[in-house]
Amino acid sequence: MSSTPASTPTSTPALLAGKVALVTGASAGIGLAVARRLVAAGARVALVARTRSTLDAAVASLGGPAHARAYPASVTDLGAMAALPGRVVADFGHLDILVNNAGCNHRGPLLTITAEQAAEVITTNLTAPIYLTRAAAPHLRKGGAIINVASLAGMVPVHHEAAYSASKAGLRAFTRVITEEMAERDVHVSSVCPGPVDTGFFGDVTTVPDLVFSQPMSSAEDIADAVMSALRAGTPEVAIPALSGRLATLAYVFPSLMRALRPLLERRGAANKRRYIASKG
Repeated sequence: MSSTPASTPTSTPALLAGKVALVTGASAGIGLAVARRLVAAGARVALVARTRSTLDAAVASLGGPAHARAYPASVTDLGAMAALPGRVVADFGHLDILVNNAGCNHRGPLLTITAEQAAEVITTNLTAPIYLTRAAAPHLRKGGAIINVASLAGMVPVHHEAAYSASKAGLRAFTRVITEEMAERDVHVSSVCPGPVDTGFFGDVTTVPDLVFSQPMSSAEDIADAVMSALRAGTPEVAIPALSGRLATLAYVFPSLMRALRPLLERRGAANKRRYIASKG
């Protein structure tokens, strides 16, 4: 039986032949879509997520151990994250690319979520990527890359997503600072900032702020394409959709503009959310 991944076109140029990538949150959604793109480009991928069964299914979908391996762990287990890069190097021989994608969100006004839930958001979205980046950095070969999946919510804060917005803003700041530091080691660093993405990350859609749905919906594959674009072009930051990124920047620079536009955007988002819920049956 061929070891070529069934879901990957065999004609895709092997742009990353010989490279090894580590992807967190890799058993579904954006992480799995990124893994598919990496394997299609010739890389071998270490997949990290909490559940062994979903990881094993992901490995099988990517063509088996010749292309991907499963590393069950929670990114909030910092001890496991400390050992992870060394394990990947021991198994694959080296490490070239780190994609910090695992994410968590507990939505609602601050006083409606617990302190533990707020801390989980920060630990998953900010502490863990910083910790894993530090653990992986000495292992990354020259010409390597670090891609941090942030959010438009890290560019302009979203109402009722205080901890999430703070975590993604912090991740963007961390990315910007280490860009110059890692350039000295010939390792590129970039952040990818999606708006709403049609994956299971929404959870209970009714709790998602209307403002989120005011922006065009992307697919996991759209975000994976943005990650690959950042890898190829060395772009410091990619916002998806691009127009939403420009709007977020304007809203951050001119808060009064955001206050003026919010009612209109929330009305549009509410209508979009109703249509989205209806489309899901």
